[in-house]
Amino acid sequence: MKSALATDLYQLTMMAGYERAGLSGWSTFELFVRDMPPHRGYLLAAGLAQAVEYLCALRFTPEEIAYLRGVPGLAAAGDRFFAEVLPSFRFEGDVWAVREGEPVFAGEPIVRVRATPPQAQLVETALLAIVNFQTLIASKAARIVSAAAGRPILEFGTRRAHGLDAALYAARAAYIAGCGGTSNVEAGFRFGIPISGTMAHSWVQSFPSEIDAFRSASRSTSSTDRPVVVSAVARFTTDRCSKLAGVTRDGDDTSALNGGEVPMPSAVVR
Repeated sequence: MKSALATDLYQLTMMAGYERAGLSGWSTFELFVRDMPPHRGYLLAAGLAQAVEYLCALRFTPEEIAYLRGVPGLAAAGDRFFAEVLPSFRFEGDVWAVREGEPVFAGEPIVRVRATPPQAQLVETALLAIVNFQTLIASKAARIVSAAAGRPILEFGTRRAHGLDAALYAARAAYIAGCGGTSNVEAGFRFGIPISGTMAHSWVQSFPSEIDAFRSASRSTSSTDRPVVVSAVARFTTDRCSKLAGVTRDGDDTSALNGGEVPMPSAVVR
């Protein structure tokens, strides 16, 4: 569960200000992009499930409220804000959104929130962070999937992600966009995404030669289900390579593959 403090301070100061001013009517907030980046015709919406989970679970704990009482920026909020408003806070607004995986265009709302001003204001930061990030990854993945023209694409970005949460939800967004699987095991467990893997340089260096490493890996994994790292694939047997699901390119020297010495597999992961 995400903390209610996962927001910007000014959302809380505005929330307190709305309460003090007695603004209790309904307001509408929309999440959209004004313009598309160059050479981008659409975005692919993602992150809605996590956005709804956040809204449904949003609460302020006693420890969080005690912390906020000592924040200088909230010194003028008044005792009622800390004693009544925050302890009883629940999101009670309405949410409309496009379906995850649906293309969206400039000026088109991805998510629309209708709630009282304090409620709509508080959740703005978190909804932007959740939906923006997954939509970013899904949109990029969709372009890659499109360029692959039917060849399977696997997501292997966990070790380059900005933290493990980002890695988890990037895998989810990429799968929504059409990637066939991920290397992230937690994403497989939590979201039912097919998981796949290769082997590391450390594996290859543990054997007398690359060929020994490849042969041992082929005995340890199902080569019809998982791609195998191949930096010296041209020296691997043609018969064995023809059964690989794919190869991970290690560097840019693919002359042996492109020269036809080895039959290309159905997928290339990089």
